[in-house]
Amino acid sequence: MLDQLATTIILGLIQGLAEWLPISSTAHLRTAERFLGFPATPLFNVVLHAGTLGVVIFYFRHDIKLVLSALAHRDFHSEYGRFIPLIVVATIPTGIIGVLYSIYLADNYQTILIIGVTFLIGAALLYSSKFGKETKPQISYKTALLMGAAQGTASFPGLSRSGSTISTGLLSGVKREMVFKFSFLASIPAIIGDIGVEAYLERGSFMAESAFFNPLYLAIGLVVTALTGYLAIVLVRKLVLNKKFYYFAAYTFALGVLLIVLSLLGF
Repeated sequence: MLDQLATTIILGLIQGLAEWLPISSTAHLRTAERFLGFPATPLFNVVLHAGTLGVVIFYFRHDIKLVLSALAHRDFHSEYGRFIPLIVVATIPTGIIGVLYSIYLADNYQTILIIGVTFLIGAALLYSSKFGKETKPQISYKTALLMGAAQGTASFPGLSRSGSTISTGLLSGVKREMVFKFSFLASIPAIIGDIGVEAYLERGSFMAESAFFNPLYLAIGLVVTALTGYLAIVLVRKLVLNKKFYYFAAYTFALGVLLIVLSLLGF
């Protein structure tokens, strides 16, 4: 039982940090599960994602309140009112890419070698973000579409949700604070969709899992994910505004090389 508790805490830490830091939570979880010998079950995955969803809603609760107020008043022209159609535009390519990945690629995209190569691609995208110039105060529909597509590619283990969307926004020339805020607000419907789809597809296994998975451990995983996720969001904002977001490229590049080497050595 101690091993299960320790593993729960480790996976919760990884999910909370890696979901919002630009380092790919999916890839880190898959790699950790492989070396820990404890594959995360569908129920556990849903609980961890609920933790990340809860923390982003809490962190941006003021912004979300203003967006909902604008929606209630059918105000689509104010700063927060514009977020509504922009988020809708971003969500469309996110959903399309995510569904296509799940149907055609997910089963064959779990090897250490492929994840390592994808980390290298993510590192290149992160590093390129340093060249973005703040020339646009607002996000255009074109940029929202591109950021939504970038978010969709986060389905691929090795590509990060925040890394892909923020890098794309910065390269588009949008102001850093706006890119940061929109990236996270646009993630909310995507995460809700992820949770809903997985819960529906795996609904048959939830009852079987609940019979042997200690509810206390699920709660611990949720809390650990939420706490570390909050710290990760604070750190990401600081790095984006201080023009140091691309620093994570060194980490993802090194990890990609390491995974490729381990794969070639037979791990």
